[in-house]
Amino acid sequence: MVNQVHTGPTALEWQWGSFAQLSGSDVYALLGLRQDVFIIEQQCLFADADGFDQQSHHLLGWQVADGERRLAACLRLLPPGAKYAECSIGRVVTAAAARGTGLGRLLMAEGLRRSDKQYPGQPIRIGAQQRLTDFYASFGFVVASAPYDEDAIMHVEMLHVVHQQETGMA
Repeated sequence: MVNQVHTGPTALEWQWGSFAQLSGSDVYALLGLRQDVFIIEQQCLFADADGFDQQSHHLLGWQVADGERRLAACLRLLPPGAKYAECSIGRVVTAAAARGTGLGRLLMAEGLRRSDKQYPGQPIRIGAQQRLTDFYASFGFVVASAPYDEDAIMHVEMLHVVHQQETGMA
């Protein structure tokens, strides 16, 4: 499913789907973006192909300008029980060229919206880079673990619990 948002001369298209619903080109683009940021830019050698993509839903943010479509941001949503007892948002990434534009905030807000639609009222657990705790806290996540080293980058688990008044079920 593709939704379009216009942001000045550049349109932003959200694409949401299961791994099986993504085309080979879509998968190639998301793996390329994750490689560019996580492995090359952050100089972190890790196995990105971890077996979770196939059971996840993926949110891809495409920037469209002058007839060109470029992947600018993406994340994945794992179902409850896949990695944690709760559902989990992970592999949150924004292309270097799109940083500072607010796209990361849009991506996370859209990811939370899609998560609530996919798993209504369910809490979300993330493994966040420790330096990004304030960013995730601004969306209602709270630190839920001691810091730990993952692939030579300090992380913490964070939890987002949807309260009944937020869902309109109070």
